[in-house]
Amino acid sequence: MSTEKSLPKKIESLQAVASDYDAMLCDVWGVIHNGYHLFPGVAEALQGWRDNVGPVLLLTNAPRPAEAVQRRLDRMDCPREAYDGILSSGDAAREILSQRGAEGQVCYFVGATKDVDVLNGIDIEFAPAEEADFILLTGMSNDMEETLEDYADEIALWLKLDLQLICANPDRIVQIGEQVIYCAGALAEIYENNGGDVIWLGKPHLPIYDTGFNRLQKLTNMETPRILAIGDGFKTDIPGANSANLDVLFITGGLSETLTQETKTPEDIAAILRDYDSYAHYFMKHLSW
Repeated sequence: MSTEKSLPKKIESLQAVASDYDAMLCDVWGVIHNGYHLFPGVAEALQGWRDNVGPVLLLTNAPRPAEAVQRRLDRMDCPREAYDGILSSGDAAREILSQRGAEGQVCYFVGATKDVDVLNGIDIEFAPAEEADFILLTGMSNDMEETLEDYADEIALWLKLDLQLICANPDRIVQIGEQVIYCAGALAEIYENNGGDVIWLGKPHLPIYDTGFNRLQKLTNMETPRILAIGDGFKTDIPGANSANLDVLFITGGLSETLTQETKTPEDIAAILRDYDSYAHYFMKHLSW
C-alpha cells in the first residue's frame, strides 16, 4: 500500500495491488459504465477481485434505491456475480425521510419522474414549494436538456421560502455516453452557496462510508478489512475516500478523462487531485483484472 499523500502509482491491473487488500468499495457511474454500456473488461475485473481477493460493494450516488441501480446494471449485462451488494445515496435518502417527524412530512420533489420511486412506501406528502416543509432534490426534471440557468428563478424561490433541501445525489456532473450533464449536487451547491440549508447524502460525506465499512465487515467477517476504494469523481469519490482513511484507486477514464487525457506521470495526476484537496494511491484508465 502507498503512504498517505505520496505520488500515486500507475497500475495496469488490479492484480498488481490485490494482495494488499481484503475488499473493494467501488463507484458505479464512470467506473463500471458510462450511462449506456459497461466499460470493456470491467465485469471481468470485478469478478477477478471477488474470486481472488474478497467482496465487492458498489457505492453510488444514484438517488434511487439499490434495487433500481441493480436493474440498470442488469440491462447492461453486468453479471450479478461481479459484486456482492449495492449501497446508494437513494438508500440513504429513504432512511432519513422515513425518520422525519416534527420536521414535517410535506415534500417538494425536484427531479426526474423515474426517481420518485425513492419515496415508495414512505409516508411523505407531495406539494408545491410554497406549501412544503422541505425539498427533496434528486436531479433536474429533464437533465438531458436543462441547464443550471434554467433553475435560477426556482432556486431564488427556495431561498425566499427558506426551505431545507435534502440532496440525494451530491454528484455535480455525470457522463451519459459522450454527453456530460448536471446532477443534483450542482443545484444544491448553488443553493448552499447562497445561504440555503442543505443536507448532503452520499459521497463524499462520511455516513455512507461508515455504512459501507459496516457492510464489508460483515461480508469479510473481519473487524478491520483492508479496503480499496475506487472512483473517478474529483469532488465525491476521491475526497470521500480520503476522509474515510481508505486507500484510493483513481480511474482517469471516467468523468476526469477530459482533464487527464494529456497527463502521463504520477506528478501530473497528483497535481490535478491537489487542486481538489485530495490524493490517490494508485491510478489507471479503466478497471482491469
